[in-house]
Amino acid sequence: MSEKEVLLTPAGLANLEEELEHLKSVKRKEVAERIKIAISYGDLSENSEYEDAKNEQAFVEGRIITLEKMLRNARLINEAEVDTGVVSVGSTVRLHDVEFAEDVEYHIVGSAESDPSQNKISNESPVGRALLGKSVGSTVEVSVPAGTIQYEVLEIRK
Repeated sequence: MSEKEVLLTPAGLANLEEELEHLKSVKRKEVAERIKIAISYGDLSENSEYEDAKNEQAFVEGRIITLEKMLRNARLINEAEVDTGVVSVGSTVRLHDVEFAEDVEYHIVGSAESDPSQNKISNESPVGRALLGKSVGSTVEVSVPAGTIQYEVLEIRK
């Protein structure tokens, strides 16, 4: 079974590498120290500090494995090659929400670095998928749980 390709911008790649390095060099040591201290309390069968530290250790190790897998399968988006004629991964798109008469702006990124709070939406999200390949002046309809949203593409840039 082949592993899924992970699309990343240069900034997204740097963030994942930084997180991985922090987990390996800082977080692992902190958790190991917490486990060591919890063990010193004695009876592990009723030791909530030990249980919490072991759970955190499992989370940290799982995240490290996930990040290493993502980085192994990463494909870097060369932002210099992003075509501003159509929406693609790496594009920043200004849209007009027809229903609410508002303009919104989204940066289309791979799913690994999507962050709706920063207007970074995944190319795999309903809105991202609907926008891919569209040009300025296009109108797209996106089905969302609340109904249908209609956007007009106003601008595409890198």
